[in-house]
Amino acid sequence: MRQYSADLTPPWKKPQPVPEVPADPGLVVEEPGTGFCGAVIRCEAGTVTLEDRFGKHRVFPLEPRGFLLEGRVVTLVRPSSSGPARSAPSRTASGSVAVPGARARVARAGRIYVEGRHDAELVEKVWGDDLRIEGVVVEYLGGVDDLPSIVADFAPGPDARLGVLVDHLVPGSKEWRIAEAVTSEHALVVGHPYIDIWEAVKPSSVGIDAWPRVPHGQDWKTGVCRALGWPSDNTGAVWQAILARVSSYKDLEPELLGRVEELIDFVTDGDEA
Repeated sequence: MRQYSADLTPPWKKPQPVPEVPADPGLVVEEPGTGFCGAVIRCEAGTVTLEDRFGKHRVFPLEPRGFLLEGRVVTLVRPSSSGPARSAPSRTASGSVAVPGARARVARAGRIYVEGRHDAELVEKVWGDDLRIEGVVVEYLGGVDDLPSIVADFAPGPDARLGVLVDHLVPGSKEWRIAEAVTSEHALVVGHPYIDIWEAVKPSSVGIDAWPRVPHGQDWKTGVCRALGWPSDNTGAVWQAILARVSSYKDLEPELLGRVEELIDFVTDGDEA
């Protein structure tokens, strides 16, 4: 009597074999169940640890067909100890894991606004790679006095979130009152305590002991330049010299770092589970 297989699954419905890929340190993959994307930093018996661009770690089981590599389903396997060593993941200026060859995402409707040109240039220098991958555009306002009307015209919503970074956002200030007036479910205003974005650059990075105190009522940039012997008649050129000293997030104060990361998270919220 002829024996028949008990498997009646049509061939086109059977899972297709997928490649096995060694989970070498630095390999960037995505766990499709959560949408978590990161670089492999550790692979132990039965698990792999990924680190995303914000430095967050997640541990996942090494299950068959458990990850996406460049959009393709793969099975991660423990790397052979005799295999070639893989270099640690490179980093962007913001400290996040660099993704070689990644294309800029089409700009999303959401935006991040900053107060002035210098703020925008600093954010671009440190977070530019991350912002392009996320499709986030940064624009500058030229001050916060008109922020209520700007937010009203923008009309933030679930698919067009708005994040705003404000200088000298301290309780009771003019900036504080304006921020309170425009903050909503889809509009977030955060700020740092510094009078000007220059002050968010660590003094040691620009070769000074501390940023000078400028008497109230004086233009802050002009006062700083005069106190330090820098040319006060061309603060734009002075800023470019300061900016040239910034190479990564390590040159910036934590109070600024946290706020920019918070805005990026807010504007891109909903992309990951």
